[in-house]
Amino acid sequence: MALREARPFLIGAAVFLGISLWMAWPIGIVLSVLLLIGLLLFFRDPHRTPPANPLALVSPADGKVICVDEAEDPCFGLGKFRRVGIFLSVLDVHVNRSPDAGTIEKTHYSAGEFLDARHLEVDIRNENQTWLLRTTRGPVLVRQIAGLIARRIVGWKKAGDSVSKGERFGMIRFGSRTDLYFPASCNPQVQVGQRVVGGQTILALWPA
Repeated sequence: MALREARPFLIGAAVFLGISLWMAWPIGIVLSVLLLIGLLLFFRDPHRTPPANPLALVSPADGKVICVDEAEDPCFGLGKFRRVGIFLSVLDVHVNRSPDAGTIEKTHYSAGEFLDARHLEVDIRNENQTWLLRTTRGPVLVRQIAGLIARRIVGWKKAGDSVSKGERFGMIRFGSRTDLYFPASCNPQVQVGQRVVGGQTILALWPA
C-alpha cells in the first residue's frame, strides 16, 4: 500500500529522468536518479514481527521519542491518558501500525497548520487524524500529525475495521509525528531520546 502512495511521485521522477536522458542533460539525470532512490527509500515498507508478549503496546511508528507525559484525549472526551510522542524524520519508515489488536471504533480528522513536527503546539495546531482503538483491555488512541514537510495523512482502515497488533493502518507523507495515548494503568517502557521501531518496540505494558 505504501508503494501505491508513491506511484504519482515515482511517475513524475521517471518522466524527469526520461526528459533528462532525451536532452542528454547530465545534471538532470543525476538528480532524477537520486530522486527515484530517495522516493523508494521513503516509501519502503519492511516486514515487522510484533513481540509475543500479550501485554505489549507496540510503537505505531518508526522514529525518535520526543515526549513521555500525560495529556487529555484530544477528540473523544475519554479523559486523561499517558502519551508517548514520536518524531519521524524523512529518513524514517512512515507506515503507521496498530499498537494492539482490537477494533477501530472511531476516527477524527482535523485540518490545521503545518508547523515543524517538533514544535511545542504541533499536536494542537497541525493537521491531524486520531484513531480510537478499542482493545479487550481498554481504549488506545493513535494520533497522526502532519509536519512541516508532511502534507498528507493517509488512512487505509476505517471505523469498524478489526486490526491485529502491528498491522498497517496508514502513513504520513514526508516527515511527521505520531502519538500513542494509553490508559494510566499501563507502564511506559521507553524514554525521551530513544529510537523506536514501528510494530516491534514495546512502548508500554498493560497491567498483568
